Amino acid sequence: AVRQWGSLYAKYQELGFEIHLIDPIPGLPDMVYAANGGYVLDGIAYGARFEYPERQPEGPAYMEWFRANGFEVREPVHTNEGEGDMLLVGDTIFAGTGFRTDPAAHREVAEIYGREVVTLKLIDPEFYHLDTAFAVLDSDGGPGSVAFLPKAFDAASLDILDERFPDAIHVTDADAAVLGLNSFSDGKNVIIASRADDFARQLRERGYVPHGVDLSELLLGGGGVKCCTLELRG
Repeated sequence: AVRQWGSLYAKYQELGFEIHLIDPIPGLPDMVYAANGGYVLDGIAYGARFEYPERQPEGPAYMEWFRANGFEVREPVHTNEGEGDMLLVGDTIFAGTGFRTDPAAHREVAEIYGREVVTLKLIDPEFYHLDTAFAVLDSDGGPGSVAFLPKAFDAASLDILDERFPDAIHVTDADAAVLGLNSFSDGKNVIIASRADDFARQLRERGYVPHGVDLSELLLGGGGVKCCTLELRG
């Protein structure tokens, strides 16, 4: 698992991304899934408040890191699992609920950032965070700027996605099962699970450059590329 994490880190270095690391805390192995540690936008870090006791100490640990690194920290009132359930497309925050994040946290986020927040309800327990079933390919937005797994969402959420992203990529069940959608994109390069072969094909057809990384050991813990990656937006 450590070696595979290192391969993801090396890929980010190769692509020239600015990378910050947080020191692990003994007894909190899920800290490796940094996306859940909070949500950072406009220089404001909204802290995480985890659903399950095993992960709850991660919230304060990440908020301490945010403060030490110059972010304005907002402590959460409601249960939320950070960027795992909140993804920015254009000026809109798409926020997941159904398994981990309380819908009340979506209202909290809307008040903090003054942005439109669109709630999407997840209904398949295999895809318990939004970032396991929905990927942002181009953060500027547009009709084809995302990819998602239709069966992971309820009917009302699907209507929203189809209306806003009529040209979205729909991935196969097989690619979603290896967390192919749990990916990170800079608008051109898309780092994905190495086993998500058809998703890689679809990305190439759209002009993106997919980079497959083997995180199969981290998948055993329920995470992938995006789970390990928290975007820090100043």
